[in-house]
Amino acid sequence: MRAVRKHVSERWVVLYIERWLKAPVQMPDGTIIPRSEGTPQGGVISPLLANLFLHYAFDKWMQGHFPTLPFERYADDVICHCVSEKQARYLMEAIERRMVECRLKLNMLKTKIVCCRNENGGGYGHVGFDFLGYTFRPRLSKSCKGKFFVNFSPAVSNEATKAIRREIRSWNLHQRTDKSLEDLAQMFNPVIRGWINYYGGFYKSAIYRTLWYLDRRLSRWASRKCKRLRGRQRAAQHWLRRIRYRQPNLFAHWRAAYVPAGQ
Repeated sequence: MRAVRKHVSERWVVLYIERWLKAPVQMPDGTIIPRSEGTPQGGVISPLLANLFLHYAFDKWMQGHFPTLPFERYADDVICHCVSEKQARYLMEAIERRMVECRLKLNMLKTKIVCCRNENGGGYGHVGFDFLGYTFRPRLSKSCKGKFFVNFSPAVSNEATKAIRREIRSWNLHQRTDKSLEDLAQMFNPVIRGWINYYGGFYKSAIYRTLWYLDRRLSRWASRKCKRLRGRQRAAQHWLRRIRYRQPNLFAHWRAAYVPAGQ
């Protein structure tokens, strides 16, 4: 609450936040559980208060105690950059002590030291990590001169890929036979465009493979939509490919030339 009072001058706002934090929780069975610390899971203001707390508990602390070490924090996910394993272990121990001081605890299942220098990591146990839907790890890249080299870079993560596939499945394209291909493009292009804009900035081939799945679902839709394509999945793929060549701007991922339709 000290952080809230520092930034909120209206006493009535502070009072409501304090009451909200202390309000008991009612379980599905009607049981009332009193609370004395923390913020309610899923509360609308919980992320804001948690971010405000960590601004002082972590950000300001890092700037004061480790001013030369860069870091990125999004909510409670943090990446700290060190120049050696020794420095990384020292920092992790210091952060752990700081969290205890702030009545918090590191999630040791997610907290790890990662080697970000070369392909094999020099024998280190971890050579990659996930952050904000990306997986950062060594990847084979090609220079502008055509030479291959190992580059530590991001690409869409496996978890993000699974989430995209789940979202595409939830569209139930095969059941939308009352819609035209143009209707489907208009309905879902905003979402597809968002994926491309977010995940297409780095290592584009990874998002290409994810978007193949969308064309597979569109092929299934076509096999149910058109009588002459029913039960003929390969023919539906060829049909969709021809549409893509004739109307390359119809779907956002076609327009971006991400994948050949039907492959």
